[in-house]
Amino acid sequence: MKIGLQIFRFDWSGGQENIAPTLRTIARTAEEAGFYSVWVMDHFFQMEMMLPAEQPMLEGYTAMTYIAALTECMKLGILVTGNIYRHPGHLIKVVTTLDVLSGGRAYLGIGAGWYERESLGLGLPFPSMKERFERLEETLQIAHQMWKDDLTPINGQHYQLAEPMNHPQPVSRPHPPIVIGGGGEKKTLRMVAQYGDACNLFSGGSLKDVQAAKEQIRHKLDVLREHCQTLGRNYDEIERTALGSATLTAGGLSAAEVVDMCGELAEVGIQHAIFNMNNIQEIIPLEIFGRDIIPAVAAL
Repeated sequence: MKIGLQIFRFDWSGGQENIAPTLRTIARTAEEAGFYSVWVMDHFFQMEMMLPAEQPMLEGYTAMTYIAALTECMKLGILVTGNIYRHPGHLIKVVTTLDVLSGGRAYLGIGAGWYERESLGLGLPFPSMKERFERLEETLQIAHQMWKDDLTPINGQHYQLAEPMNHPQPVSRPHPPIVIGGGGEKKTLRMVAQYGDACNLFSGGSLKDVQAAKEQIRHKLDVLREHCQTLGRNYDEIERTALGSATLTAGGLSAAEVVDMCGELAEVGIQHAIFNMNNIQEIIPLEIFGRDIIPAVAAL
């Protein structure tokens, strides 16, 4: 099993002057620890169900470009891009640039977008859920066309590109892997089967949470398998990822419990477990992952 790291908060001690140095230390320590991938969110406000919306939040692709310059091996991605925040022609150019400058390490993580408060707060469009999913599917189609270097004009329902040129093309072949976030069975998982290279499901923040989520994850993957069969897609081509939390603390979650969580996820077919943690700025949890967790789950 591969282990990824999601950085979801930037409210670290020392104020805004300490954000860049702390992020630098986190990125370099994570790479030294052996994390396969590193991710940030695509939000402009902090998610209000977790922390106050006014807590610090960095723009995702700018932050990921900074991390790319500090690292050499880890895969890089946004978990997940809110499709409504950028025109698809611009988005594909941004992801391609990240891939080229990082030597082929970029993912395109993407979803329909959901955080109405930040959209309205910054004057961004927030159409109906139906339209957001229509726009997501068009963006996925545009991504595939642009990454094939096909300059045929695109005249979609929501997006029109007169000359979808994308030079240079990505270093990744055939293109940066597309991770589609969410577990909606009729639309999202069907889009994973049709356009994606990976899915992303939720696993929870404790061994108990993961055990409770196992059957739902198994069911979602069965639905994905059915969509693949319907569309003639090889299910085994799709990377199965899950996002959870693992805040290692004295008297709290232990490294052994995280190893057990990974084992439970592997049992239902997850290949790439991505974790965030509330105390990431303490650095020691990253070192524990590198010493006690990543080597232990490598064979799962």
